[in-house]
Amino acid sequence: MIKRIKLRTLMVGGLITLLFVVLAVRIYFVQVVKADFYLGKARETWAASETLPAVRGTITDRDGNILAMDAGAYTVAVGPQRIHELNEEYGLDLRQQIVSTLHTLLGKSVSGLEADINAKRENGDYLVHRQIRSEGWKIDKEHANQVSAFIEELRNQTGQKNVGIYLEQEQKRYYPKEKMASHLLGYVDKDGKSIYGLEKYFDDILRGENGYIKYEKDGNRLQLERGEVDYKPAVDGKKITLTINTEIQYYVEAAIKEAYEKYRPKSITAIAADPKTMEILGMANYPNYDPNEYWDYDPESFTNHAIVSLYEPGSTFKIVTLAGAVEEGLFNPDETYKSGEIFLKGFAKPIRDHIRGGWGPITFLEGLKYSSNVAFVKLGYEKLGTDKLRQYITDFGFGQKTGIELRNESTGVVSFYYPQEVASATFGQGVSVTPIQQVAAIAAIANGGKLLEPRLVKKIEDPAAKTTETFQPKVVRQVISEKTAKQVGEYLEQVVSDREIGTGRNAYIEGYRVAGKTGTAQKVVSGKKGYAENKYVVSFIGFAPVEDPEIVVYVVVDEPDDPYAGGGSVAAPVFKKIVQQSLRHLGVLPSATADVQNSDGKPQRKPTVEVPDLTDKKTVQAENELKQRALSYEVVGKGATVIQQIPEAGTIVPNTQRVYIITEERKQMAIPNMIGLPLRDALEVCSLLDMRCVTDGEGYVTSQSEQQIGSESVLKITLHPPGVVPEEAAQDEGEAEGDAAADEAGAGETDGEASP
Repeated sequence: MIKRIKLRTLMVGGLITLLFVVLAVRIYFVQVVKADFYLGKARETWAASETLPAVRGTITDRDGNILAMDAGAYTVAVGPQRIHELNEEYGLDLRQQIVSTLHTLLGKSVSGLEADINAKRENGDYLVHRQIRSEGWKIDKEHANQVSAFIEELRNQTGQKNVGIYLEQEQKRYYPKEKMASHLLGYVDKDGKSIYGLEKYFDDILRGENGYIKYEKDGNRLQLERGEVDYKPAVDGKKITLTINTEIQYYVEAAIKEAYEKYRPKSITAIAADPKTMEILGMANYPNYDPNEYWDYDPESFTNHAIVSLYEPGSTFKIVTLAGAVEEGLFNPDETYKSGEIFLKGFAKPIRDHIRGGWGPITFLEGLKYSSNVAFVKLGYEKLGTDKLRQYITDFGFGQKTGIELRNESTGVVSFYYPQEVASATFGQGVSVTPIQQVAAIAAIANGGKLLEPRLVKKIEDPAAKTTETFQPKVVRQVISEKTAKQVGEYLEQVVSDREIGTGRNAYIEGYRVAGKTGTAQKVVSGKKGYAENKYVVSFIGFAPVEDPEIVVYVVVDEPDDPYAGGGSVAAPVFKKIVQQSLRHLGVLPSATADVQNSDGKPQRKPTVEVPDLTDKKTVQAENELKQRALSYEVVGKGATVIQQIPEAGTIVPNTQRVYIITEERKQMAIPNMIGLPLRDALEVCSLLDMRCVTDGEGYVTSQSEQQIGSESVLKITLHPPGVVPEEAAQDEGEAEGDAAADEAGAGETDGEASP
């Protein structure tokens, strides 16, 4: 008995010993031999990782107004498993209630929502989480609030916190000015993919680089105090400042929208640029789209015709022929020729002017004003010749990309060999160009003969490196001499200023010297040789002021719904509206004087304007109102609100007169500059200052000085009658007489190009 007990004890002890040996070997194997492997597995269990998203860089206009930015967004998700659990637990038809309400709030179809709520895994279990795509994806705050209110309603109804509907906070691309500059900007879709425009072109520098944080956690998913941490910060995208001027962009878009609604063309495009730098101030197409809701628009709405679409330019292209002829000394404005038609050797059909029979014998300058095709065949085909014509067309940038910072720019088609093709090219038929090429070419006329590369980006700022890259004007080549450019500008001015025969007279702006050219081209029949009947592309291109160009504008209207449409009647008024508003915004004052005569020999009316009521308005608002009326002004004081103005509201004054914006009480004010004021207003200013004035002469103030007479401080002002103001005084003050108000001209004749 004792022997068996000892044997059993020995066996049990042996087994226990063997167990400990096996355990020790296993521990050694795990902790020593396979230590690295199991430690890695453990770290995978402990580890947590979070992505740190980069903020996409903002896009602003030249003044810092935001055009594109990242903003908060929300995605709606459902939990099919949880919804079905609640449905069974409470005996409520929550599924139907959720489908019905989300259908109303998000606009997704009932069948689509039912599919989301009933979604299952491959094993037949309901999904735990499913986003509602795409209607519930990255919605705005307003819609998110409505969904949040519905979630709260369900919580009250069920008494449960988790009701199977979730709002996930995310980021999305937001365009605060909605449709403005949409073709320039492009958009970023809900997947974060850049589509079109500057968003696509500069995607690499805008999107930045996501970061991450990796750390060790305990069983409660809390970060271990002494655990390892791997951290890489996000690098935000760079900030891009455009050359766009938001005000001018608005003028462009408003003008082409109005014309679109009137003429219902296939499309209308306009570009405004600074000819001295080729910085784009405004570029737009209509129809356009809202990049915040890009999914609501058809594909045609996204086409940026300004750089992609090709048009036969028609008579606006005559500017190139004219410039070449002037540069080569072949253009004599007083030389006469027989207008109407011209026969080319070897061809039965003549090339005709758009007025059958023409205007009889006229000068070449009159031919320019009438937009005579025959005149330009003689200049380009007979005088310049094929090789020289081709050289100038190429030098002006046609048939090649301009280099603007947008994808898919077209090169255009400039290909002519036979005499008829060469002759047609002289007046813009048989060649295809883009609007941006046209703008670059006319800018070369305006800026002294330099072809510049168009620019949309003014600077790029890197917030991480704290560096800024700025872009300067880039000269491609000197196309014509400065002297030639000036002459061509003056000839083109007469196309607008001649109110009787100038085809561009509807672009005339009283008080400003405007140069320009109309274009009316028949459309080529797609897939066939020849031109469509009653289908035209009409356009106008020009710049102002001629003496010191500040803006060049091109307007092209594709197939206006008007059988009598022409560049002069349709496009020129759009050009006029854009240029007039833009010049006022840029602070360019009218320059016409009272002794300048119109084409009928009558003197131009001296321009006047009514002074607006500025009292109690913010100073900035008052300044903007005066700028809109092209009135010079001076702010007296450092206050933020206007407490008084001189002259008073409603006064009719010459638009050269200065308006004083008083923002402080008289005791705090310094003596303002009163040069150019009439005596009455000068005395009113003195009264406001509570200061005695001593006058010498009559008329308008030409000088002023503070003097001491005895113990009294007085202000001595010298005046001269109108017309005898010392020239240097007027120059010092930068004054010029003119009329900022537009004088609406009657319907203009259209120019056109008859097919050979």
